[in-house]
Order: sequence, then C-alpha cells, then structure tokens
Amino acid sequence: MTHILPGAPWLIAHRSMLGVNQPHKVTLNGQDYALWQNDRGEIFALNNVCPHMQAPLSNGWICKERDTITCPFHALEFDGEGKLHREGKRDTQPFAQPLKLTVIGDCIWTYDDCKPRTGIPDIVKQIASEYDFVGIAGDKTIQGDFLSTWLINSDFNHQNGTHRQLFQIVQNHMTEFVKDGYWYKVKQESTRANNSVRELLSNPVLFAIPKILKSTVEYFFPSVLILYAETGSGPFAQVVVQYPQQQNQTKIYELIFAKFKSAWIKPLLRQSMLKAIDVVVEQDSTAIETRYPYQPAKIRLPNEEVMMYAEKLYREW
Repeated sequence: MTHILPGAPWLIAHRSMLGVNQPHKVTLNGQDYALWQNDRGEIFALNNVCPHMQAPLSNGWICKERDTITCPFHALEFDGEGKLHREGKRDTQPFAQPLKLTVIGDCIWTYDDCKPRTGIPDIVKQIASEYDFVGIAGDKTIQGDFLSTWLINSDFNHQNGTHRQLFQIVQNHMTEFVKDGYWYKVKQESTRANNSVRELLSNPVLFAIPKILKSTVEYFFPSVLILYAETGSGPFAQVVVQYPQQQNQTKIYELIFAKFKSAWIKPLLRQSMLKAIDVVVEQDSTAIETRYPYQPAKIRLPNEEVMMYAEKLYREW
C-alpha cells in the first residue's frame, strides 16, 4: 500500500509492550514487522516475512545467546541487521530487511524508512520524567482509516453523546483553541451530571472527576495527542498514540501517567482508570466502525473548527 503521511514519526510501541526476548508483531503501512528486546534493553525490528519460505518471524522465538530471532518453520536465525546465522557463522549480507528505529526512553519510534518531515515530539519524554507511569490502555486495532480515527479525537461535541453513560458528561464547552503548524491545543470544560451513590459505586472513576472538569488537549500531528486534567486524586496525562496499519485499519493505544497525591491511591484507582480508557476507546471504535459511508454534513455544531483544522493538516501533508 502507499504510505500514509510519509515522513511522519510513528510511536509503534512502548517498551512495556515487548517483554524481554519475546517476539512482538507490529503492522505499519501495510507491512508486518517483528520486534524484540534483549536482556540489555536493546530493541530490534525486522520485516516479519522470513526470506526463505515466508513464515512469520513473530511466531518464532529469540535466541538469547546471539540476540537472534528464529523462524518457526525451519529454525533459521536472523540478527537485528537481518543477517543469517548458521553453522556458527554470520552471513555478511542481510537477507531480512531491518526497520530503522529510534528509541527514546521507553518509547520506540520509526519513520518507516521514509525521509523525516517532522521531528519526534519531545513531549512524551518530558511527561515520562515528570509523572508516574500508570500503564497502557485502549490497545486496539480500529477498522477505520487514520483520518477518521484522528478526527474523533479532535471532536469536542461527542463527549456527551458517545461517552455520556461512562462519564455522565452533560455539557462540553471549548474555551480556547490555538494552533501553530502541526501543533495545536484546545482547552475545555466538561460538566458532569449529579450522580447517585449507586452510579458512583459502579464507576469509581467518577469519584475522581470534579463536577466541572477543566482539561487541556495538546496535539502533535500526526503522532500523538495528550489530554491533561486535574482530578481529586491529582493531575494525570493521557498520551493517545495512533498509527496506520492498513488503508482502513488504525492502531491506537494510550500511555497513562499520573501524579497521585497519596501513594495509597494509585493501586485503588489504577485498574479503574485503565478500564475506563478501554471503554472510551471501544466506544470511539464503535462510533467509527458503525458509521455509514461519508456524505457532506448538512448540520454544523460549535467547536468543529478543531476537526476542520486537523483535516486540513492531513489533506495538505
């Protein structure tokens, strides 16, 4: 397939997703890759197709002694440069195609072998240095194109529709929208319903959400967006990552960071936070996957200039 947004930096994985000496498959722009991490934290990536008889390398295993990935079909070993190891010797030329990676902290980036058009955002590294890492949530392949997935995260009218039941948001008000090239930022105020005790107990996340939640969403198109908010348990940062897997498939996952006011709160809220984000992503996925084919909108709502700006960046890339 043709590369979507060639030259964009894609955050294809977080170190915690890989484990150690375990193959991990990633699909980017129609191509599958096998990633693995050794005991020393070094990370490698190869085209997932074995050049012998096309078996998926990610179904194989890692040889710790040689830092090689082994094909599950004939046990052929390839190192991180794609060179074949056999009979105690290492070939001089690669057979498997490596994918060039840039590892910054726990984040694994790639330009998918394209000429870089924008830099890798420093913001994720900055957040990781200032907040505690809570975990990964919303890890899913959405059956929808990249633009549709990015636009739903630039839609400031669907919180009290798509996510009404989860967060009990009855009104969303955008207070600021600033933009500068591939970066843009939105500030919003979300008003929560008057919840009953039963609703609070069934969804503990609501305990941490104030009646009016003030949040900021910062976009680094097309790589990541970050939602910042202050809750009763402390501030948190929600790093939303997406990249194109196929023409009509988009990978999304979220890195969750927080500054808990008290250490004992983290184990209590961690699972509730991650579960709530899983539900958000599932609800957004359903909204994308159940829409009818595109038709020009006959109705305009407030705040849609954010989506219009995002689409402009995509079309003019």
